[in-house]
Order: sequence, then C-alpha cells, then structure tokens
Amino acid sequence: MAEMIDLKELEEKVILVAVSTGSEDDAEASLDELGELASTAGARTVGRVIQNRENVHPGTYLGKGKIDEVREMLWDLQATGVICDDELSPAQLRNLEDALDTKVMDRTMVILDIFASRANTREGKIQVELAQLKYRAVRLVGMRNSLSRLGGGIGTRGPGEKKLETDRRLIHQRIGQLKGELEDVKRHREVTRQQRGKNFSLTAAIVGYTNAGKSTLLNRLTNAGILAEDKLFATLDPTTRSFTMEDGQQVLLTDTVGFIRKLPHHLIEAFKSTLEEARYSDIIFHVVDCSNPQMDMQMHVVKETLRELEIVDKTVVTVFNKMDRLRELQEDGKERQIPRDFSSDYQVRISARTGEGLKDLEEVLKTIIRSRRVYLEKVYPYSQTGRIQSIRKYGQLLSEEYREDGVAVKAYVPAELFAGLYKD
Repeated sequence: MAEMIDLKELEEKVILVAVSTGSEDDAEASLDELGELASTAGARTVGRVIQNRENVHPGTYLGKGKIDEVREMLWDLQATGVICDDELSPAQLRNLEDALDTKVMDRTMVILDIFASRANTREGKIQVELAQLKYRAVRLVGMRNSLSRLGGGIGTRGPGEKKLETDRRLIHQRIGQLKGELEDVKRHREVTRQQRGKNFSLTAAIVGYTNAGKSTLLNRLTNAGILAEDKLFATLDPTTRSFTMEDGQQVLLTDTVGFIRKLPHHLIEAFKSTLEEARYSDIIFHVVDCSNPQMDMQMHVVKETLRELEIVDKTVVTVFNKMDRLRELQEDGKERQIPRDFSSDYQVRISARTGEGLKDLEEVLKTIIRSRRVYLEKVYPYSQTGRIQSIRKYGQLLSEEYREDGVAVKAYVPAELFAGLYKD
C-alpha cells in the first residue's frame, strides 16, 4: 500500500525580507502585513530580516552582507523561500535567486497568488490572469529558474501558471485577448448601471483597507451572505445589493476589493473596471478599522488609491468600524485615539459585527438622499393619481391628503423628476 504524503511537509516556510530607506516607511509594520499576506497564501513565516540602507540595492535588493545572513538563516531554519516586501525588478529577482540558491518571491507575486485563489466570477478571473500575465511577461526568464527549482507553491497558482513556459509573443497575444473580454464585461456593467439610473436609485460604493469589515457591513445591512473572514482579501469579486431603509427608501450598495499598501500597479490597472463602481457611485462609504494601530496609514492608502483612480468629488462617509474592539483595547489599558476624519463629509462610528451605530448610518443616508432631492407640494386631480405612484417609487412621500379637488401631496423627489411631476 502506498505511503500517505504528509502535507505539512509540503508547507512553504519563508523568510520575510525588507529594506528600510528611512524612518517614515515603517518597515516593521509593512513586514507584519507581508506576514499576513504570506499566511493567507498558505506559507508559514519562520524568520524576518530588515536591512537599513539609503537605497534599495539596484542589482540584488539587499546588500552583500545581508545576503550572506539570509543564506545562513535559510539553512538554519530550513526555509524553502524568501519573500521581499517590495516589487523586484527582473534583474533583482534573478540575481537574488542566484545568490541565495532558493525560490525568491516579492510582495506583488504573493498578492497576485491570493487573488488567483479568491477570484470566482468570470470578471474576477480575467482581471487576475491579466495582472499575472503583465507581471510575468517581463520576468519570464528569471522566474523559469525559480519554478524549475521548487515546482509549485506561492506565485504559481491560478490561470497564469500554464502560460509561464510559453514565449512573450504568446503572452502578449493572450493579454490582448483578455483585454477584449474585459471590455465586454465593462460594457455589460455599463448597461446595468444605466438601468439603475433609470430607477433613480442612489448608489454607494463600500471601499476601505483590506480586512476593515466592508463585507461584514454589507451582510449586516442587506443579508447579502458574502464570505466575511478575518483574512486579507477575503472578498475579491464586487457584489451589489439593495439596502431598504425603515421608511422604504432604497440604496444600492456595492462591495469592492480591499486596498493595501504598495498595491501593485498591475492590479490597479486590471481592477479598474471593478473599481469603476466607486467612480460612478453617488456616495463613498470609506470603512475604517478604528481598532487598528495603523488606522491613519490605512486611511491615507485608501484616499491615495481613490485619487489614483480619479475617484474624486464624491460625498464621502467615513464609517469607523469595530468600535466594540476599540473599547476592549481601551479597557485593557491600550491607548487608542477617538477616531476622526475631518476630510470627509460625514462620520459615523459603528460595529458591523454587533449592529451598533447602524441607525446613525441610516440617518446619515437619509440626510444625503434628502440633500439631493427637491421638496414638492402639489394637489393632484384624481385623474393624475398615477403620478403619486411615481413619487412613492422614486421619492419620499411625506404626506397625502384626500380632498374634494384631488390629493394634496408633500414629498421629496429626485431633481430629475421634479419638472415632470410638477407640471399640470
């Protein structure tokens, strides 16, 4: 009988490596996050190294002395690979692998690997493959050594794997094909968006740093049933659900992919169509994990990414999530500031897990909706009561009084409908 393989032996054991070029880059926190990424991708961190240098070494990322130190660590800890906290150039990747004689990965490769395992929809899979191919096209030569050396593991999953050994010409053909497919998906999304516009529905995009609680919030408000885990990038594919408030008004909420520091530009490019949901939305819900000591940095990353995607001039509601966790930390004697964001239009403090503060969030939504509507006061003859149905469907009916000369109505209606509803 064949002996069973112990899968634990196949687990990748990695050493995390970062270069700190100044105090403001916070290499320790960035390496902590890289450790979480590695864990999400299925690897176990067995060691970490930070080198303080004025600049990253252009040829090998690390200096010669640190390379020797990492080589010793690889041997002592029986590690199977190294993950660098920055995106490596093809030359750095190749030279570092030759110097260490082990598999070398970078932050981008790990993020792409996680995305490959999380994409479920056709669009998500196309976007991931497109990002993988763009990344791998310029690194094909360097990566061949790595793949033949260890065969599989992080950086080799997903639809891009079978393309690695083809030449660049075929890869660029495939990139062109995928871009065409993505355009089809984009056109379909635009049609859906236009349909929503005809319903005068207000739309809100939920954005935020990965693991801030965006999916938990959407689940809590709409019973969407989306996977919500305490993991980085638990949600990859965008989900739109309708949220009906107590007074019957509806808002369409869309969950988007989480942001992260040093988010690879391949990914921002590939995921632009998904993130366009945020560009075309009326409101941005910026969900923030206020219990995280890196809260300010995470908020900055999200704002910078939105700026990069040209998502500006929106009504922004900063939703400080995990208030229950923040209080627990304060009770344990850990100092945490009261969260504030003076750059947003509205702020609200909630716990998506417990439901705390969701009424306040609903009140903010009502205020925003009202600010975008026009007050209508009119008496409709009984022959025109069909118009009142339109007010019920698209606006907010405050009162209706049945009189001899018709129905007296007070309501807030979308500005686009006001003229049609007011004329005789």
